[in-house]
Amino acid sequence: MAKTTSFAEKAAKAMAGKKGSGCPKCGEILQNVLVISAEKNEKASYRYNQRFVKVCKCNEKEVYA
Repeated sequence: MAKTTSFAEKAAKAMAGKKGSGCPKCGEILQNVLVISAEKNEKASYRYNQRFVKVCKCNEKEVYA
């Protein structure tokens, strides 16, 4: 019978094997973040735009501001 893995083992494995591209400035792993912005259109109603942005320590102030 197979051994079941606990939550702590799964979390440790996920943190150890983080994958992704690195930032060219600081070398940190980039994380994809969904940014939702509300924009007013010509009919005086709002439209919500969604886009994914790669965030690290270098650009998190610009993205989250």
